[in-house]
Amino acid sequence: MSAFGYRKPADLPQTIPLFPLAGAILMPRGVLALNVFEPRYLNMVDDVLGDHRLIGMVQPATGEEDAAIPALSSVGTVGRITGFSETEDGRYLITLTGICRFDLEREFDAGAPYRQAIVSYESYASDFVAARGERVDRGALIVILKRYASLHGFEVDWDSVEQAPTETIVNVAAQICPFDNAAKQALLEAVSLEERARALVTLLEWDAASGDERRPLQ
Repeated sequence: MSAFGYRKPADLPQTIPLFPLAGAILMPRGVLALNVFEPRYLNMVDDVLGDHRLIGMVQPATGEEDAAIPALSSVGTVGRITGFSETEDGRYLITLTGICRFDLEREFDAGAPYRQAIVSYESYASDFVAARGERVDRGALIVILKRYASLHGFEVDWDSVEQAPTETIVNVAAQICPFDNAAKQALLEAVSLEERARALVTLLEWDAASGDERRPLQ
């Protein structure tokens, strides 16, 4: 069962507000912190706080990031607001916890200033149950993550990483590593945790190899 009592696709609403944001993906059981300041999204947060507290995170389609009204990727994730505070200058600092991915079926105009859509969760029923990742080579994944962090100067609490569930390691890395938007979308759309882990390792290895090529000879 997912957090908040959601057990299956039918437990979630088919119509949800959308927060399009390039470079940001949200995984089931993942956490995403957002700084909300645009009036339309402040309005959206106000509306959902008084209702189901659910927001659909979705990236603009590749090549559409700078469009005034960008076309959207076909897959996103619905998250629930689990943390909220308001700043003195009127911004909202919210935390979303991911519940389930969705296929974006159709946008519609409900008269709100933000985008809304009809979505389907049926293809992602497995998102409601945490994956154990038995077929993920956890040791190899942590080794390449350490190399990646070292190359980029990231400070990581590796003791906490070692103790975390495999799903958490894979999904947190997929969310926070600064891959390009297309790579992040591919990670989000990976069918299984094992597939996502393989794609993640490939991206990390490619980055490490590129870093080696850029490193000056001694």
